Amino acid sequence: MAKSIEFQGKNVDQAIERASDELSIPPEKIKHEVLAYGSSGIFGLVGVKKAKIKVFVEEDKSKRKRSKPNNRETSISLKEESLAEQAAPLSAEDQKNDEELIAAGCRALQTILDGITSGATVNVSQQRERLLFSISGGDSGVLIGKRGQTLEAMQYLLEKMINKKSANRVRVLVDVEGYIEKRKNNLKQMASRLAEKAKRTKKPVTIGQMNAHDRRIVHIHLKDENGIRTQSIGEGYYRKLMIFPKKQAEGRRRNSEANG
Repeated sequence: MAKSIEFQGKNVDQAIERASDELSIPPEKIKHEVLAYGSSGIFGLVGVKKAKIKVFVEEDKSKRKRSKPNNRETSISLKEESLAEQAAPLSAEDQKNDEELIAAGCRALQTILDGITSGATVNVSQQRERLLFSISGGDSGVLIGKRGQTLEAMQYLLEKMINKKSANRVRVLVDVEGYIEKRKNNLKQMASRLAEKAKRTKKPVTIGQMNAHDRRIVHIHLKDENGIRTQSIGEGYYRKLMIFPKKQAEGRRRNSEANG
């Protein structure tokens, strides 16, 4: 009576080799059915899927395949190994050092850029625990997008790709022609101007939809500003930020005395 056991690998050939080792059967004699051919994913970093095969073995062969674990133990072992490989940033056989990881990130980002514009190049520098990918050339307006949304999307994708293959959490920052510093300075100037308006009119002032990074810049910039306070309003990633004028303690006391 034939039984079936599933095996996985980076590709079908590797899955067959694993089955051969587990069952002590020559690869050319293994009867199998391909369940999934596997995928190398996006740039070899994201969306990698393993190949999976179903191997058919005779009852007597399945019993003597190893005096090691039984079928259930084998299945659990393979499942745990699969989960461990998915959780581990890199398998032992293709461990990459930091330089190789950075090079892979550069290649991935360059591929994205080439699909958006022409003439854009990437330079990378390491700042403490953060990698800064600086883009120059190409159509900077298109690469940045409205309120930096295209740039933010590229950064999100690249960070996911790099951390997929990194043993430690890596922070990634993607910049186009110094846009991030310019954006930061513009936000600070706008925040100061609107804070003065809130104090002058004694009415709250609203800044439209902002991402978490931009809101943080405003909150920190106005943290020690006298006479106002800031608060994020709404839910989700993009929220409004409001600047409220603070009521003076002396004014409150006067009102209390007048009413009393």
